[in-house]
Amino acid sequence: MPRRPDMPPLHRSDLASDPVEQFGRWYERAANEVRLVDAMTLATVDADGAPDARMVLLKGFGADGFRFFTNLGSAKARQLESNPRAALIVYWRELDRQVRIRGAVSKLPDSDDDDYFATRPPDARIGAWASPQSEPIPDREALDARVADAAERFAGGEVPRPEFWGGYLVRPERVEFWQGQAARLHDRFAYTRDGDGWAIQRLAP
Repeated sequence: MPRRPDMPPLHRSDLASDPVEQFGRWYERAANEVRLVDAMTLATVDADGAPDARMVLLKGFGADGFRFFTNLGSAKARQLESNPRAALIVYWRELDRQVRIRGAVSKLPDSDDDDYFATRPPDARIGAWASPQSEPIPDREALDARVADAAERFAGGEVPRPEFWGGYLVRPERVEFWQGQAARLHDRFAYTRDGDGWAIQRLAP
């Protein structure tokens, strides 16, 4: 069956020896062609072992792993406290590409939290103070009132990072790159930690 020209095959020889480097190659193209390039699914489990998942934003990646930020009182943060492991999925529909990441999770240092929080728009910083994330609220008006209170509190000055807001690092132990192909005969390659390096295997679609 002929391949679609917009879905080139993915060969083992195309891949970098390190999955973060390979992710960077794909991310560079996606940043130019995908509207929501940083959207990703974060999957965790709670204290009873029940899975949970939600969309978050990728806020940086490097040799140490993949970063995201959240309210430290949120459901995801409580789940990571009881079981500090997670899975991520980045799906770039426009390129028919998916990256799956699994690994241990650790809290980022306060300095990293401060640096990133300072880059957020003022309204987003106010929102971080106003929202008791994952907690029940009576109605939208109650949330709007909390936003107004926070805006008044910090009117005319800097909005500091709340102590209950910060970031996490997912240190990859397994990373899979998936390139869509015709007839559902997709190309899949999995990187698995092997000592100080990575083992790479092609997987059946």
